[in-house]
Amino acid sequence: MTMTAPETRSSLLVKLREPQDQQAWGEFVEFYLPLILRLAKQRGLQEADASEVAQDVLMAVARSISRFESDPSRGSFRAWISTIARNMTVNFLIRQSRHPRGTGDSDFADRLDDIPAPDGPESQLFDLEHRRQIFAQAVSQIETEFRRDTWRAFWETSVCDRAVAVVSADLKMTIGAIYVARSRVMKRLREKVEEIQPR
Repeated sequence: MTMTAPETRSSLLVKLREPQDQQAWGEFVEFYLPLILRLAKQRGLQEADASEVAQDVLMAVARSISRFESDPSRGSFRAWISTIARNMTVNFLIRQSRHPRGTGDSDFADRLDDIPAPDGPESQLFDLEHRRQIFAQAVSQIETEFRRDTWRAFWETSVCDRAVAVVSADLKMTIGAIYVARSRVMKRLREKVEEIQPR
């Protein structure tokens, strides 16, 4: 499923309170599932374990969304999900330490100690992954709006950090044209990130 730009987070939150709103839940899962999976894997979980934790997080959100209050003084939606993801990971590791699967892995307690408090590096990691997810989503939605050389001029110089002169020679474009192309894509990318960015 190719996702169109999601609505502002506040309107999506209202829709998520309706369990039957499959479009809203589809948008939520498509955006947050890869983010939660990446974070679980970064904490050392294997693919299957990360998937189990991610499913637990999504179910916890579904059960609790009606009680979430969008109040900046109490924390953002993203911080709320980060806390749920951390707690589910801790719960998973505790279960594993009590009932190991015979993998020979005996460092569950150590891995528990490595998970920081939600307001520390854990929250920063979630925010970083969240920004990466927004960037990836924005890129996938705007790439086809540009000619191939325009997009490559932006990507090679801004994302791959290659020298403008080198990219200019590779693409047979003037240095001025590279800067113009990069500027056009960056402007559109900022607009799309603003559309996607949860409020």
